[in-house]
Amino acid sequence: MLFYFQKTYKISKGKEVLSIAAKQPLINEEIHEKQVRVIGPDNDQLGIMSSQDALKKAEEADLDLVLIAPQGNPPVCRIMDYGKFRFEQAKKEKEARKNQKQSELKEVSMFLNIDVNDFNRKVAQANKFLQNGDKVKIKIRFKRARELSHMHLGEDLMKRFMDATAEFGSADKPSVLEGKNFSAVIIPKASPSAKKSAPKGDNGGKKSEGKPENSPKKEAETEQGSE
Repeated sequence: MLFYFQKTYKISKGKEVLSIAAKQPLINEEIHEKQVRVIGPDNDQLGIMSSQDALKKAEEADLDLVLIAPQGNPPVCRIMDYGKFRFEQAKKEKEARKNQKQSELKEVSMFLNIDVNDFNRKVAQANKFLQNGDKVKIKIRFKRARELSHMHLGEDLMKRFMDATAEFGSADKPSVLEGKNFSAVIIPKASPSAKKSAPKGDNGGKKSEGKPENSPKKEAETEQGSE
């Protein structure tokens, strides 16, 4: 692990001088510690020496001296090809961003008098979104103003829906009334990557059930109201 320091660079742009801040570890002549513990390019311990002597060893190997643990006593430096290290790190970060799932807010809506089959279909849709790592906004619509006088029916329906999706998600905040819509947001319990990387084994002698999940394709459209 490298410890990064805030560095400010000044770049001339015409008559303007722009200051750009970047986080990088101290390297080579930037290291002014009196004594440092030095680790060689092959992870071999080279001992404690002055930073000048450590820099000479790095230069003799045509490599860089990088301060990796400034809080050490004495601070620790490593001799490495810092340019190659930065390139590999940037490559890994780019790959991680490429594979990172961007969470979306999906919506599942229903009316107060939804029948059992439609209710189960909405639950399956919401569970699919949650397994894909997306948040789901549940919206119960009151068709008429007089239905608002029976808020307990909306609360009961919302509780049924929360219970039916509890395996894959949980409520982010308490349900709220927005006009004629009773809404709540469910967040996934675990991302697909976390489930995929979880070690296989038993939990109290029981093996995990269900098929292994592959990250499904993003849904093109948000599920809207029915009937």
